[in-house]
Amino acid sequence: MSRHEESRVAIVTGGAGGLGFPIAQRLSEQGHRVAIWDLSRERAEAAAAHIPNAKGYEVDVTNQDAVQVATAKVVKEMGPLGILVTCAGHNGPLEEFVNYPLEGWRFVMTLNLEAVFHCCQAAVREMLKSGYGRIVNLASIAGKEGNPNAVAYSASKAGVIALTKSVGKELATTQIRVNCVTPAAIETEMLQQLTPEFRAYVTAKIPVGRLGKAEEVAALVAWLASEECSFSTGAVFDVSGGRATY
Repeated sequence: MSRHEESRVAIVTGGAGGLGFPIAQRLSEQGHRVAIWDLSRERAEAAAAHIPNAKGYEVDVTNQDAVQVATAKVVKEMGPLGILVTCAGHNGPLEEFVNYPLEGWRFVMTLNLEAVFHCCQAAVREMLKSGYGRIVNLASIAGKEGNPNAVAYSASKAGVIALTKSVGKELATTQIRVNCVTPAAIETEMLQQLTPEFRAYVTAKIPVGRLGKAEEVAALVAWLASEECSFSTGAVFDVSGGRATY
């Protein structure tokens, strides 16, 4: 943390694993107090036990009421909300479009997009009270390019990008900054859900020639969550090993 950076309260959804855990670690290292949200109380509390100044919360981010209650609880127990990072998400089915299951589509859109809407809305309501905030949404390069056999994931992440741009523009005259990051394939437990063939496909598309590291994403997120990120909002930041073309 820089000399001038204040210690903030940060919520990290999906903070018990995947990209969420290393992001929560990085924010804690910078002196922030971190609320780790996970669908499992056990996972959330176990993750928080490994991070200084962290606390675990059981939250179903697809439930609007649960998100509002949990946000209020974090503020009451930890202090005014300064940072939100939305990491909770799922690949969903890998299936050809003609056979793509409707229940898979609905599950992915609810978790990857609708839940981000719930979390951002609850966070913004709190941040407007204090007059400061940083929101970082985890999108994906798939939201720009569209990955074959992953229609719901790609569409949901495109939605996160548009949501970020819209909310960022709307809040531009406040001191709340809203941005998103679009990683290519990153080495996480989520990637283990993929078949070896799909893993090889996404790796081959990365000019750097390797998968990304969670720490590399965490470093970018930490800057976007900082006071230094004052003139970027409604923006999309690539961490794709050169894959992104726009």
